[in-house]
Amino acid sequence: MSHLASFIHTFIPEALQGAVCSYRQMELSFIIALSIVLLSIASSCAWRVLNWVWLKPKKLEKCLRQQGLAGNSYRVLIGDVKESFRVMKEACSKPMNLSDDAAPRVLPFLHQTITKHGKNSFTWFGTTPRVTIMNPDYLNEILTKYDDFRRPHTAPVVKLLSYGLANLEGEKWVKQRKIINPAFHIEKLKNMLPAIYQSCTDMITKWEIMVSKEGSCELDIWPFLQNLSGDVISRTAFGSSYEEGRTIFELQKEQTELLIKALFSAYIPGFRFLPTKLNRRMKAISKEVEATMKRIISNKVEAIRAGDEDAKNDLLGILLESNWKEIRQYGGNKNLGMSIEEVIGECKLFYLAGAETTSILLTWTMILLCRYPNWQARARQEVLQVFGSNKPDFDGLIHLKVVTMIIYEVLRLYPPVPMMTRAVQKETQLGNLLLPSGVQLSLPIFLIQRDQTLWGEDANEFNPQRFSEGISKATKGQVSYIPFGWGPRICIGQNFGLMEAKMALSLMLHSFTFELSPSYIHGPMTIITTQPQYGAHIILHKR
Repeated sequence: MSHLASFIHTFIPEALQGAVCSYRQMELSFIIALSIVLLSIASSCAWRVLNWVWLKPKKLEKCLRQQGLAGNSYRVLIGDVKESFRVMKEACSKPMNLSDDAAPRVLPFLHQTITKHGKNSFTWFGTTPRVTIMNPDYLNEILTKYDDFRRPHTAPVVKLLSYGLANLEGEKWVKQRKIINPAFHIEKLKNMLPAIYQSCTDMITKWEIMVSKEGSCELDIWPFLQNLSGDVISRTAFGSSYEEGRTIFELQKEQTELLIKALFSAYIPGFRFLPTKLNRRMKAISKEVEATMKRIISNKVEAIRAGDEDAKNDLLGILLESNWKEIRQYGGNKNLGMSIEEVIGECKLFYLAGAETTSILLTWTMILLCRYPNWQARARQEVLQVFGSNKPDFDGLIHLKVVTMIIYEVLRLYPPVPMMTRAVQKETQLGNLLLPSGVQLSLPIFLIQRDQTLWGEDANEFNPQRFSEGISKATKGQVSYIPFGWGPRICIGQNFGLMEAKMALSLMLHSFTFELSPSYIHGPMTIITTQPQYGAHIILHKR
């Protein structure tokens, strides 16, 4: 026992001491290893940040300058964003003369850049250089080869407003375009004409009441035309759920205004995650819109399955039918059709692309016809000759030559969307330019369609006669007229928008003559679309 006790008192403490030493060595080794890992991660993150904010932008800048492109030197992280906002604020701080030479006000920073550096120039959107493209051959290649030149990544804050066909790429775009196409076939559009007519006559009736007291009245037509186009989309998209559609329109309208505010702070990393009042409201609107749309879609599905033929005639009904057909074609595989979320995305896009752009087109058309009464008189004469006192019909609308010429010219001078952007996915040859991956391309529609080398010395003047023999003749076959885009991705709803514009314009010309109000202030500007900053005040006279 004594030997055992001696063994316990002598050997065990030594063993424990050795174990403690081993543990401390392991602990030290672990700390060293962890430090190395953390240091490696930190170094990797630091390298990525350095590459993002400095090395890559400077490398891209060097590449562009070596090819003869000019622009401002890169500014860390912000690029030209701050300067661009300053220039835009300055340009819109006061109205302009009553002229259509509006490029310095609509795209002020890009206009300044081209004036200073020439058409072969670039600007900086944060850390990304954007090469300005105005060459028709280059435009044709960019808009035709849509897999090489894709739309830039959509900011998450923008997705709250709209995320549909216009934002998709690759196979997903091909699938969704195929499903949506039937909704915009000519025969389907003909069926929607009564709904468009109803919305237009509702607005005309309001104007007639306003004019009836004294034979004329002054009003800002822009809010009326915004409501008209929202009304048209609500009726044609949702049919019997029209009133709920109106609710969505009002919410989407508010969402657009909030998005504009958000975009001015979107370059601050992580801003969208902060629980600000603006961010909370945008998310709340998005949830309310989606909940309303799900309810409308559910009701529409029930109506179609119950055999209601009228339920199949609006845009949503046609879209759902086309989607089911696609799924059945592939043995019921729902993955090959559109999900409810994707259908909702397209409905949101109907409002953004359909309502906003058509109201802008009609607003500038009315302003220009006030300024050019000879063209107003010619258009009215044509409308009265084609329709007389009858309700405008589809065949008559497509044969309105003078009205079509006017609309084309308005779209040339005041395209609803003044600029498109595309991203270069991989090193790509474009004419004599070798564009590295990471570069974006600016396609300034507003400037291209006013370029005197493409359109002649009167490029900044309103002259619908240039379209007397159609678009191809006016452009000499070049890709220089792109208010709806170009190539395979040309706007799917252009015929719908043109039909609505012709119907509205025909009814307005039939019922009224109009002139600019003395209170009209000319101030075209860009807030996503080409808008009249001070409204569109005109004087209506009853015919």
